[in-house]
Amino acid sequence: MMPDKRCRATALLFALAPLALAQTTDLAPVVSRAESRIVNLPAEILPYLSVSLHAKVRGYVDQVTVDRGSAVKQGELLIGLTAPEMEAQIAEAEAKLQATEADRAQAEAQLAAAQSTYERTQEAAKTPGAVAGNEVVQAQKQVDAAQALVQSRQRASGAAQAAVNALKAMLAYLKITAPFDGVVTDRLVHPGALVGPGADPALLTIQQVSRLRVVVAVPEEYVGDIVHGTNVEFSVPAHPGRTYAGKIARVADALDEKTRTMPVELDLTNRDGTLAPGMYPSVKWPVRSQAAALWVPKTSIVTTPERTFVIRDHAGRAEWVDVKKGAVEGDLVSVMGNLKAGDMVVRRASDEIREGNPIQTPAKSK
Repeated sequence: MMPDKRCRATALLFALAPLALAQTTDLAPVVSRAESRIVNLPAEILPYLSVSLHAKVRGYVDQVTVDRGSAVKQGELLIGLTAPEMEAQIAEAEAKLQATEADRAQAEAQLAAAQSTYERTQEAAKTPGAVAGNEVVQAQKQVDAAQALVQSRQRASGAAQAAVNALKAMLAYLKITAPFDGVVTDRLVHPGALVGPGADPALLTIQQVSRLRVVVAVPEEYVGDIVHGTNVEFSVPAHPGRTYAGKIARVADALDEKTRTMPVELDLTNRDGTLAPGMYPSVKWPVRSQAAALWVPKTSIVTTPERTFVIRDHAGRAEWVDVKKGAVEGDLVSVMGNLKAGDMVVRRASDEIREGNPIQTPAKSK
């Protein structure tokens, strides 16, 4: 009796085995979408604005109110110059202006006299025989000549006034002010130096560092993925472990002939001042593949010493499908194998789910 009971128990276990394997299993769809990945590209940080200040007029440096590292505001006085000869030039120009004004006044008086003479001659000509006919013509010619002289003196006076205004305007260039809010990054002049326009070196260099440009050299094969307004992350060696982000603002739309790269500029606000022009960051550039890839959950892939596979639901039964793993994005991994978009695979797979075993999903169990 004992051997028979053991046989019947073994047979019952084998009969119930498929039912035990038909446990409820969660499935996930195979999705198809373009693969995106990150490549590290070199870049350079530049100031948003940068200018080298030069002297517009010739003079001596009287004062320098800033130095390297000084923060300046727009319109703030940076350098004061002195040019005594400009005062003499202005005085001379004003004297010429007064002379031309006097000449203009004299010409206007001559015009008034000639006009009066002409009017009297014209009135006398109404009496027959009082004046000769050519006297009226001569009086008219004198009026015309006087009018031309007045116009000439007026133009001379206007030119003299313009010369005075120009010299006085040049006085404003003796005060060199900041064109924008920024930081003095270089100082090349000291009080007492003779400066002026032309080939003289710059006096100061000012850069705006509250806003920065990150210039990325994007290789030709990646330029098709550039999207204006995209936030791109980067890091700098000066602050390891910290990540910054800038927004794509400008694209050159032309490749560098030597490097075959396209300059792309990111804009960002340097709120805490930890970034500086001249730094060389490493940019995490997003790249999207043109061809669509198949994606499954990470937990759907089973790896054994013999094979790597996913378990597909094939007419309610488990089917092992060999795959090769690719890129990882979040909880998904791209795979290559005998799959298609829309196939349902076991979300949490293991080799304990043998091929051919029934797959019971929550929807089927109701």
